[in-house]
Amino acid sequence: MGMPVLIPGRLVLDELARWVAAPGLDLVLDESFRPKIEAAARLVADAAAADAATYGVNTGFGKLAQTRISPAQVEELQKRLVLSHMCGVGRPLDDLVVRLVLVLKAASLAHGHSGVKVETIEALLTMLRHDALPVIPAKGSVGASGDLAPLAHMSGALIGVGQIRLKGETLPADEALARIGLQPLTLGAKEGLALLNGTQVSTALAITGWWQAQALLKSGLLAGAMTVDAAKGSDTPFDPRIQKLRNQIGQGIVAAELALLLEGSEIRESHRFGDDRVQDPYCLRCQPQVMGACWDLLSDAAGILEREANGVSDNPLVFPEDGLILSGGNFHAEPVAMAADRIALAMAEIGSISERRIALLIDPSFSLLPAFLTPSPGLNSGFMIAQVTAAALQMENKHLANPVAVESLPTSANQEDHVSMATYAARRLSDMAENLAHVLAVELMAAAQGIEFRRPLRSSPRLEKAFARIRAISPKLEDDRELGREISGVAEAVRVGHLAAI
Repeated sequence: MGMPVLIPGRLVLDELARWVAAPGLDLVLDESFRPKIEAAARLVADAAAADAATYGVNTGFGKLAQTRISPAQVEELQKRLVLSHMCGVGRPLDDLVVRLVLVLKAASLAHGHSGVKVETIEALLTMLRHDALPVIPAKGSVGASGDLAPLAHMSGALIGVGQIRLKGETLPADEALARIGLQPLTLGAKEGLALLNGTQVSTALAITGWWQAQALLKSGLLAGAMTVDAAKGSDTPFDPRIQKLRNQIGQGIVAAELALLLEGSEIRESHRFGDDRVQDPYCLRCQPQVMGACWDLLSDAAGILEREANGVSDNPLVFPEDGLILSGGNFHAEPVAMAADRIALAMAEIGSISERRIALLIDPSFSLLPAFLTPSPGLNSGFMIAQVTAAALQMENKHLANPVAVESLPTSANQEDHVSMATYAARRLSDMAENLAHVLAVELMAAAQGIEFRRPLRSSPRLEKAFARIRAISPKLEDDRELGREISGVAEAVRVGHLAAI
């Protein structure tokens, strides 16, 4: 397989996941885009030397757009723009996120509508190749006019200012550039602005959150199916005839997966007839409706984020074929913020129904299992406090799922009077994913414990395989013991997709 080629407008979310998962991404620019990039750079250079005012080329920025800049100060303007915007705070973004930011920024610039030099795009790709990652503080962007502060820290690294993590070592940016044979860039007209304008940080965070949510949805279906068997629930609600009448895409997909997970279960066959309970509680019976709606939300978010990754979110935009530079608002990250809110809502609901299934398992009134899943309730507390932990984490996720896109605050002396808050909307997804992984871990452990009480009957082949993987981390609970580290161990298996890949 040859080295991957960066083709603006052709990025795919699953392919991006493979690209940025490990250091040393050797990504090359599709040569067919080079002429357009060069034509746009020439048009910007001409505008910088002209008498007419062109925003960000020979003017100040934001509220200072009416201030003209002389041709002799154009390069200094771009440098000072970067320096003035390096105001980010907080812990640095994770390496995977920074790699994705570099890919998305290079792709956006390579469309040929930003007016940057080819060398600037190549510098971003060189940093990726050497895993020389700008240290980008996570906080400080409102998601319009682009992710200004975080992208300024990325851009500062290109000009030798700030810090770079090179193969795990944090160095002054100029020293790190020297080690990889890259000279600090001298930014030409509009280049600083093109590097700063854009939604690449919020989009990278949202895509990362989407990847996590997809894996957690699969683990949530596995946990739900295991709980159905542990509680001797019914698979009738997953019948395709029921789903067909609802006509919801996600519901049908989820029901089919749940049915496949339970196929061949001896536990299910043991109570198919003569069970007086008739109907299961909603947390078992309505999984296709709830988890299917989450599937639909994640599907919608994926479309929005993939389009954003393939678009140009710069301003002003350069149209060399028309000889025009047009000011607009493509830097506004509202679509990303709303996509992130969708992902957050889906993760909150996956955890909500999971926590209710845990509560069902520890309550003998329906599950027909010993109280708190212990052979000796009273002397032992079993899964009593594990459920409390899940409830605490789920409460946090309910709070974090509140919509962020509606929380606009004006900036830049009211010039930028409506912003998206997309960066926080996307950044909070990582915390939610960690909480949800632990909630699902508690359910998987509780369901495995419940299945122990159904022996010698066996669950389905797929669920028995998952059961074995859980037991490799968390043995059967006989008498009380510390469970916290086991919960975290199962949560890690959930996070990396080890349990869902059955």
